[in-house]
Amino acid sequence: MVPHPDGSNRVFLGTQAGKILLATVPDQGSGGTLQFSEAGLFVDLTDQVHFDSTFGLMGMAFHPDFATNGRFFASYNCDRTKSPSCSGRCSCNSDVGCDPSKLGTDNGAQPCQYQVVVSEYSAKGSSSNVSEVTSADPTEVKRIFTMGLPYTNNHGGQILFGPTDGYLYLMMGDGGQKGDPFNFAQNKKSLLGKIMRLDIDSTPGLGKVTNQSLWGKYSIPKDNPFSDDSGLAPEIWALGVRNPWRCSFDLDRPSYFYCADTGQDQYEEVDLISKAGNYGWRIYEGPLVYNPPWTPGGNTSLKSVNVISPIMGYSHSDVNKNIGSASIMGGYVYRGATDPCLYGRYLYADLYASAMWTGTETPEGSGNYTSSLISFSCSKNSPIPCDSAAGSPLPSLGYIYSFGEDNNKDIYVLASKGVYRVVRPSLCSYTCPTEKPETNNGKAPAGPSSNAPAAIGMGMKMGALLLSAATSFVLMR
Repeated sequence: MVPHPDGSNRVFLGTQAGKILLATVPDQGSGGTLQFSEAGLFVDLTDQVHFDSTFGLMGMAFHPDFATNGRFFASYNCDRTKSPSCSGRCSCNSDVGCDPSKLGTDNGAQPCQYQVVVSEYSAKGSSSNVSEVTSADPTEVKRIFTMGLPYTNNHGGQILFGPTDGYLYLMMGDGGQKGDPFNFAQNKKSLLGKIMRLDIDSTPGLGKVTNQSLWGKYSIPKDNPFSDDSGLAPEIWALGVRNPWRCSFDLDRPSYFYCADTGQDQYEEVDLISKAGNYGWRIYEGPLVYNPPWTPGGNTSLKSVNVISPIMGYSHSDVNKNIGSASIMGGYVYRGATDPCLYGRYLYADLYASAMWTGTETPEGSGNYTSSLISFSCSKNSPIPCDSAAGSPLPSLGYIYSFGEDNNKDIYVLASKGVYRVVRPSLCSYTCPTEKPETNNGKAPAGPSSNAPAAIGMGMKMGALLLSAATSFVLMR
């Protein structure tokens, strides 16, 4: 889910299969539902996207000047055995000390059969006012980035524009297999296990670095970390991540760049990303020293790098004591006006929807974070009653796949059973001392009550819009 860059109350919603919809979000407290345009579908990329359990449309980003230039970008996976245009260079290559012939197959797939792609599209069409456009051409304008994946998991793929620099950030996982056996995340020449920063606006001769060996049609910002560390590939902004899912900038403090990183066996973490930061994988899994079972790509010693510790996180055993499974879903720092007791807190959850946390930097600017589990439930005004999770007082959301944020700074939970929005605590029978009566179409002024007990209410789905036999999109309160 991405808000419309024109500042309106519209959002873009993407499905894993490759469909992007445009919808209008109702005001808080209005009782309205998501309103789709007459056609509903903004653009259909399913012919380009390889859709499977771990593959599909991984992210979308709209140019900061989208309202005038109509440029938008999609990050997705393709299969080179089915698409002639799926032809990126393999991430396992001699430059990173890797031989693809020695990787073997993974779930029947050959090395680099699947690719991660970032493509540019246009919604300019025939209208001079892009804000009025409700559909876009699925024809690719430009292939920004293509890279072959060594294995079939851990390939991240989120993209977003920096709020102050305007560069495109691409979050890339370590490429898969248990324990990152080829140590890609710590290899300074590999783009796997990295956060990249790309300039998709410049042309040669404008003071940016251009290089014929790049992975697509972009330039390198001259202040990327390679300018201080010649050992780094020029695209790299930060390194040492396993599978970042998801990342966000704090709207009120744009220098704060949060990324949740999924763990291997024991620990899920949230990192505060900084230029050239090394976040430890696979030397560490969160705060724990990690010992990989297989190391054909060699090891990185504990003392050879300056690892930045996670600011928040949780152990697998904390959320599932039976099988210890977990997978973190990164969210946003809440800057909305609806729940003042949530204001200033970073919200994140687990895939299995059995736990949700908020984290707060105390005192602000210290780098010291405290996080705590929070309660959440359905609004008492939910149009459709929600089921309770088995053996738990929490609502049954299915799986939580991601979070979203709109132009009003309201936060949404994107789950397998629907799209949910944070509502006033009192609607869920929670007490927030600083909650004020509804004003201005349901928007109450935000308060700096970051130390008050947190309470989250979620408006539930209104109904379902069936897109195909395999994919449905759910409307929300």
